[in-house]
Amino acid sequence: MKDPNNTRDVGPRVGTPLWLYLAGTTAAGAALLAGSLVWLGPGDLLVLADRPLVWLILCMVVLGELRPIATPGSAGDEGAPTSLPFSFALLIHLGLPAAGLVQALATVVAGVARRHAPHRTAFNAAQYVLSLGVADAAMRLFHPGASVYPWVPQGAELVLVGLAGAAYFVTNLVLVECAVAMHERAPLHTVLGKDIGQRLFVNGVLLSLAPLVVVAMTHSIWLVPLFALPLAALYSSATLSVKREHQANHDELTGLANRKLLILRTQEALTEARQRDLRVGLLLLDLDRFKEVNDTLGHPTGDRLLQIVAVRLTRSVRPGDLVARLGGDEFAVLLPQVRDAASAREVAARLRVALAEPTRIDGMDFDLEASVGIALYPDHAPDFELLMQRADVAMYVAKEQRTGVESYAPHKDRNSTDRLSLFGELRRALVEKELEMYYQPTVDLESGRAVGMEALVRWRHPTRGLLEPHEFVPMMEQSYLIRGFTHEVLELTLAQVARWRREGWRFPVAVNLSARELLDPTLPDVVAAALRRHGVPPEGLRLEISERTMVAEADAVAPSVLALAELGVPLSLDDFGTGYYTLARLNGLPLEEIKIDGSFVRRVEEDADGRTIVASAITLVGSLGMRAVAEGVESAGAAEEVRALGCRAAQGRHFAPPLAAAEAEEWIRGAVRKDDRGVPGGHRIESS
Repeated sequence: MKDPNNTRDVGPRVGTPLWLYLAGTTAAGAALLAGSLVWLGPGDLLVLADRPLVWLILCMVVLGELRPIATPGSAGDEGAPTSLPFSFALLIHLGLPAAGLVQALATVVAGVARRHAPHRTAFNAAQYVLSLGVADAAMRLFHPGASVYPWVPQGAELVLVGLAGAAYFVTNLVLVECAVAMHERAPLHTVLGKDIGQRLFVNGVLLSLAPLVVVAMTHSIWLVPLFALPLAALYSSATLSVKREHQANHDELTGLANRKLLILRTQEALTEARQRDLRVGLLLLDLDRFKEVNDTLGHPTGDRLLQIVAVRLTRSVRPGDLVARLGGDEFAVLLPQVRDAASAREVAARLRVALAEPTRIDGMDFDLEASVGIALYPDHAPDFELLMQRADVAMYVAKEQRTGVESYAPHKDRNSTDRLSLFGELRRALVEKELEMYYQPTVDLESGRAVGMEALVRWRHPTRGLLEPHEFVPMMEQSYLIRGFTHEVLELTLAQVARWRREGWRFPVAVNLSARELLDPTLPDVVAAALRRHGVPPEGLRLEISERTMVAEADAVAPSVLALAELGVPLSLDDFGTGYYTLARLNGLPLEEIKIDGSFVRRVEEDADGRTIVASAITLVGSLGMRAVAEGVESAGAAEEVRALGCRAAQGRHFAPPLAAAEAEEWIRGAVRKDDRGVPGGHRIESS
């Protein structure tokens, strides 16, 4: 059961404290082993090599290194090796040179078999030799007779063996956990205390078998392999327990931590952070457009892609960080220690870069993108639940705004206390008729005529004043009030359209529709009824659909779009250029107007690339027989640039900001007075 979050095989950078520690420990272990072999002499070394017992023990130690007894919470290739009774018995019986050499050789063989990194294998061999060396020194110090080999402890001498075993355990524990603490950037006392009772019990059982192995050696070396049976039973029992624990805490498909383990590790990190005044970071990551992969190529391909994502994420985080899969295409990354929001954003950016590498499956290339939300303790939340919620808010902001990475910001949180209070007042706003419509003109760039108006909703709040759409419309779209909201907007707008038509002003007035409104199958009937009620012909109303809505919900909203077109209501595609809409889809829609997003229009005065993009969009729209409208025109220069590029109409604060109905009427009358050409059906506007 290989843990994807295990980064022990990732080599430290040269010169870092961890690199110095590993190098120093490896050098010390090699020196001790070399010194013991020199002290033994070449003659005695040959005698050892000629003994079948040594080779048998070597085989048992190799097998034991490949079958460690893992404790719950550890990876399957970590834990107390079942080789310990045999290597420690060899230490007792024949001394450090034989035991150290056998253990070192077995560690190298096992490391190669398990594909451990060379630095990890070398360190493991060295720490085993050093631990055996300390145990050997303890026996020599308290009982000089232990230096006479072969030695078989008798009676009270078993107490000495117990002390040597304790010295081995403590030395091995400190050497290994110091490296782990530096690798994971965790406090040493925390790492040392983790599962200490379980580890003490397992190592105690294994070390207690060593004297029995020594007794078996003295009678017949063929009795030694019989110890493999109880050790195999112990290994199987521990493995089954660890496997069950692993399944309960890890995702079956990717092997990553699941939500349960993420909660546990986050709570541990928060406890540590409170004690040491640290920051904890939680990143939520959601793959963009992953649903299209599953829908198009099937779930097996999607599963393989998720496995690749898991590997890339775990290779991109720091040692000690935890990657979890929460379900579907949503992942989480726990940063138990993070300096500040900028450091968390660096990690998020690294994750996105890793995912952006092209992926090839079954001869097809995939480009993966992800949206990442960041929340920090204690900056944004005091506990796991709120930390998760606010990282989720930030992630959806990143997805909606297509920024890639976002940190939690209270003013963007639709679920903040202030916003929840506002949500409770929305129903009253509809009942008390607190919604108002503002109107912004669309201007013909050649003749200067007003060729349309866009209706923009405002909320006249009794205590907060006039609220902009972004402050309440998203909440309305997510609530059960959306149908009543749509009805009210249509009523206010069409009533105004009817009044203006009686004044002789017959330009269409546009109303924006959200995805939620378009998903309502009764929308065409609601629009038709509203038109009849106010006596407004279909061409007096224009409905605007955001390009992002068409990208995200194209198939779902298509029936409503086609039904509205059949009513004769002109349709407009808003924010064109921000949603990556394809030419094929654009050509298949009953659209009369395409509004080029202001983020592109504002660049026409700044650089050649901006002009090229807008010119291409205008040419594309014209070739499809539709009208292009430039949004966000804020200067005379921008108006002239888009006009020169072939755009026929524009909208923006250069001509007029959104106006209340009375102000819009004054603006129209002023435009009529300036119309010295008497163009029928329109109103000339002079740009000042």
